[in-house]
Parts: sequence; structure tokens; C-alpha cells
Amino acid sequence: MKGIIGAISGDIIGSTKEHRPIKTKDFELFPRGSTATDDTVMTLAVANWLIEDKDSLEVLVDNLQFFGNLYPNAGYGGRFIHWLAAEKPEPYNSWANGSAMRVSPCAWVANSLEEAQKLAEMSAIVTHDHPEGIKGALSTCDAIYLARTGAGKDEIKSHIEETYGYDLSRNLDDIRRVYEFDISCAGSVPESIISFLEAEDFEDTVRNAISLGGDADTQAAIAGSIASAYWDVPFDMYEKSLDYLDETLLAVYTEFEGKFILPNI
Repeated sequence: MKGIIGAISGDIIGSTKEHRPIKTKDFELFPRGSTATDDTVMTLAVANWLIEDKDSLEVLVDNLQFFGNLYPNAGYGGRFIHWLAAEKPEPYNSWANGSAMRVSPCAWVANSLEEAQKLAEMSAIVTHDHPEGIKGALSTCDAIYLARTGAGKDEIKSHIEETYGYDLSRNLDDIRRVYEFDISCAGSVPESIISFLEAEDFEDTVRNAISLGGDADTQAAIAGSIASAYWDVPFDMYEKSLDYLDETLLAVYTEFEGKFILPNI
């Protein structure tokens, strides 16, 4: 299965490694304690926005606040917690990778790269209006859109490097040796894209991202969201990941999948 399941699965698989970083690809995919975190909740909040009214920033804000407050212990950053509680929430110039972790639904709704970029920017600017926060969302969304419309890895790599200036020519072995926890888009999105570019399949992508020893759940969600547009998520991983969603989140996922994913694969 392709689609936003890649972000969800990556998030769940990486959830136990966020605060216990590892530098190996040899680990159990769904150990005890695995859970859906803020990456999944916000991805599905964006998905629900796109189901309801993709042209309305107000509807986007309403969805982010509704789902965020429905799952208050999902692991949000401090400033986003304050944003969730605000009566009139305003963007707070964030450059963090929250904009990239939640963007994948935009690439599946769009009918052109230009529309994907428009939706990605909208999905980011209500919180992450710093140029790096927007760039993280745009580059991730572009990679997903290109992957799902048949682009090869070389084309995706060239487009991202030329359009956004990320250096994607580094290799994971070199990155892994020195990499540390980094929540910035600039310091985590390129590495997540490289995790996809060096991978052999979806599972290998997620293992690559987590093995860097960084923000494991978010980087696996970002990398996984690209990989699941390029390859199918194995059916056992797909089913296992959905088991972690409660009735509310699963209902959003199922509606989005039926409306936007299945018609496009």
C-alpha cells in the first residue's frame, strides 16, 4: 500500500527510539512501547483539513487545534503546545521539522507540483512561517509528489538540490558517525531524504532514518512519507501500523485513503 501510511508507520516504528537513539539498522520494528506520536496526529489533522476544505487556512487551524487538543500527550514541542491553547493562534516563526512531518497528505491531494507546493506552504505557515520551516515542508512534499508521479531517485535528488539547496550527495555512513539529535528542518530534512535515496525499499528507508540516532520518529515519518510514494509499504507493516490508531484517527485515515490514495495508485 502506498500513501500517507508511510509517515504513520515511520512515526510508530521510530517512537521508541526518539529518546533512546541508536546507530544501527538492526532493531525490532514494533517493540513494546511503540505508539503513534504527534507526527501521526498532525499528519491526520492535515488530512482532515484537506478532506474538509483545502482552500481554507481557518479550517486548517481548526483541525490542528482540534486534533492536537484531543491528543494532548502526543509529544508536541513547547511552543506548539502554547499555540494549541491560544484563542487566536498565530504563527511563531518556527524552523523546526514539524512542518515536514505533517505535510505528506498535501502531495496526495495535489493534481500538479505547483498545487502540491501551494498546499505544502499553507500547511506550514500557520505555525512554521520561518523560511526554513516552509522549505522543509516544500522539499518533503515535492519529493513525495515526484515519487508518486513516477520520477526516479536521480530526478528527485536533482530537483530538491536545485530548488531548495539541500546537499543530498552525502552518504549515510558518514552522516551517522557525527550526527546528533536535531529538530530543525535544515538539520533533519535533508538527512531524511538521503535515507530514502540510499534505501532499497520502504523498510530499509525507515531503518536508515532511525539509525542516524537523531529525531527518530519524525525523521522516519518524513523519510517514510517519501518512500511510501515510491514503493509499497509491506502489507504486514501497513496492518500493524493501523492497529496503533484509535477509532477517531483510523476514521480520518480510512476516509482520506478512500478519497485520495486509492484513486491515485
